[in-house]
Amino acid sequence: MKKLKVLLAMVLALAICLAFCACAKTTEQPQSDDISGEENSAQPTALGDPEKKAILVVSFGTSYNETRAVTIEAIENAITAEFTDFDVRRAFTSQIIIDKLASRDGLEIDNVAQALERLISEGYGTLVVQPTHIMNGYEYDEMLENIEPYKDSFVNLAVGQPLLSSDDDYTAVAEMLAAETAEYDADNSAVVFMGHGTEHAANSSYAQLQQKLLDLGYDNYVIGTVEAAPSLEDVMEKCEELGVSKVVLLPFMIVAGDHANNDMAGDEEGSWKTEFKAAGYEVECVLRGVGEYEAAQKLFVEHTREVVESLG
Repeated sequence: MKKLKVLLAMVLALAICLAFCACAKTTEQPQSDDISGEENSAQPTALGDPEKKAILVVSFGTSYNETRAVTIEAIENAITAEFTDFDVRRAFTSQIIIDKLASRDGLEIDNVAQALERLISEGYGTLVVQPTHIMNGYEYDEMLENIEPYKDSFVNLAVGQPLLSSDDDYTAVAEMLAAETAEYDADNSAVVFMGHGTEHAANSSYAQLQQKLLDLGYDNYVIGTVEAAPSLEDVMEKCEELGVSKVVLLPFMIVAGDHANNDMAGDEEGSWKTEFKAAGYEVECVLRGVGEYEAAQKLFVEHTREVVESLG
C-alpha cells in the first residue's frame, strides 16, 4: 500500500511537470512572433494619388507685408504660372514670423510639417519642395529634417536647390546683381551687398560670389554679411582700397526685412549706413530684396523645373 502511494505521487509530479512545460512553451511563442513576424516588419505605404501634384514653396518668411508681396509672393506666382498642372502651396521656416503674422494680422501660414500634413490629408501623391533660400545653410538643413518623417507618405517626393547651387548659378547671380544695379555703377562708387551670414559651412558662398564678380570684371562690387565673414570691417577695408567716395548699400537677401531696414539702412549707431557715413562716405540705401529681381524669380523657376523633370 505504501509503495502504491509513492508510485501515485511520482505519477502526479510527472504530470505537473509536463503541464508546466507545455504552458511555458505556449507563452513564449507569441513573444518570438512579435519580434520577427511579418506584420511588424512591414514598411509604411505611400499615400495619395500620384496624379494629384503640388509644389510647396518654402521660405524663411518675413513680417514686412510689402516686401513679402514683391519677393516671396512674386517667386510663388512665377512658379504657379510656369507649372499649371501643379497646385502651389506656401510654408515658412521661421516659427517666430509665423506666430507674429498670426497674432498681428490674423494671417495663417503653415510651417513645413503643417504644410506636409495638410497635403497628405488632401490626398496629394506627388510633391516637389522648392526652397527660396539663398544657399544650403541651416535653414535648408532644417527643412530637410522636417521633410524626412514624411518621405514615405508620398508616391513621388523631390526637393529643389536654393539660389546658389551650381557654378552656373553663381555666374547668373553675379550678372543679375550687376544688371539690376547698373545705374549705381560709377567710378567713384562701390556697390555693396549685405548678406545674412552664417556659421554653417555654406557661408563660403559669399566668398565664391565675390570671386565670381571679380572674374566677370565687376571690381567695385563688394559682398559682406551681418553675422559672419566678410564682416562690415572687411567691407569697409575693401571700399577704402577701391578709393571710392560713395557706397550704395543693398540687401543680398530674398526680402528686404529686419536686417535690411535696421542693420543696413537704420539710423541707429552701428548700422552699415551710419558706420559708412561716420567714415566720411556718401551713402545711398536701396531697400530691394533679391526676390524682387525677375532674374532671381526665373532662377527659382528653373530649379523647380529641374526637379519636376527628374520625376519623369
